[in-house]
Amino acid sequence: MGYRICRLPGDGIGHDVMKAAMIVMEKIPLDIQWVDAEAGWRMWEKYQNTVPDETWKALESADCCLFGAITSKPGIKGFLSAILQIRQKFDLYINMRPFKSYPGVSLNYRDDIDMVLFRENSEDLYSGVEFYPTPEALIDMHPRMERFKGKDVAVSCRVITREGCRRICEAAFRFASENGRKRVTGVHKANVIRLTDGIFLEEFRKVAEKYPQIETAEENVDAVAMWFIKKPEFYDVLVTTNMFGDILSDEAAQLVGSLGFAASANIGDKYALFEPSHGSAPKYAGQFKVNPTAMLLSVKMMLDWLGEKEWAARLEAAIAKVLLEGKVKTYDLGGVNGTLEMAEEVAKNL
Repeated sequence: MGYRICRLPGDGIGHDVMKAAMIVMEKIPLDIQWVDAEAGWRMWEKYQNTVPDETWKALESADCCLFGAITSKPGIKGFLSAILQIRQKFDLYINMRPFKSYPGVSLNYRDDIDMVLFRENSEDLYSGVEFYPTPEALIDMHPRMERFKGKDVAVSCRVITREGCRRICEAAFRFASENGRKRVTGVHKANVIRLTDGIFLEEFRKVAEKYPQIETAEENVDAVAMWFIKKPEFYDVLVTTNMFGDILSDEAAQLVGSLGFAASANIGDKYALFEPSHGSAPKYAGQFKVNPTAMLLSVKMMLDWLGEKEWAARLEAAIAKVLLEGKVKTYDLGGVNGTLEMAEEVAKNL
């Protein structure tokens, strides 16, 4: 079976880790037609558009997308993140991020971490609804806004829908059921954000009723942040809203080494995009210095999504072997090897 995959390196080290991914993919005998396109800060500089029309065409023509990294520039009028645009355009409402301690990684906080975080990916504070209200509009919004009267105010809307909560909870429980996971933890702050997180908790409980064989837990997001440090092995599958998931996933990445180990999948009903969670690290761009593990694990997730389970498993085993042996490793792991050397070692072990 052949696949058509859009290849978007993005900015900075996105190009470095994409080359690493291709070294590995060249050793996997699948029929893949790569469609090259560009997105991110460089496209903004050229077109004042982070996702040009040609890139949309390339994305729409493909089965899925493999993404590198982007540079984000806050405070620029009209600037819209490329990755947020793509997530919303294709309704990639599932952000799935696995965190696993691989033996041999000296940076591991604990050696018994194996959790998967499901983050709602299309709404919450990332909906992009922000504005400066007039004094009159401020009071009309809600009676409690009276105390901000006469102040310079900006408002960001936390948009949470019942549908969005339901489908991310369904994705988390479905994954847990299909992969022999024992517990799903719903992460919220409903004691303070009563309406929006109230909806999330209601839908979490409804979905949980359909999976009586799976243990459930409900925890405040601040408590989870603390327990990540105190007892991370407790967590199996977690599900939460967009902003909370974004913050917790960076903390979880550090528990298993760094963002250099943080792979992710953005999944919708018909399309998916796979990317490492780290940024574009402009100061390292083109040096082929950074750890490619997050990108290679993202490739593993892409192979899983395509149904190529055997090659996904073989790729993860090869990555694990290289990390355990420690003969070839990048600077963050205490080694002297580069991005492509580590990818070549993984490819040799496939």
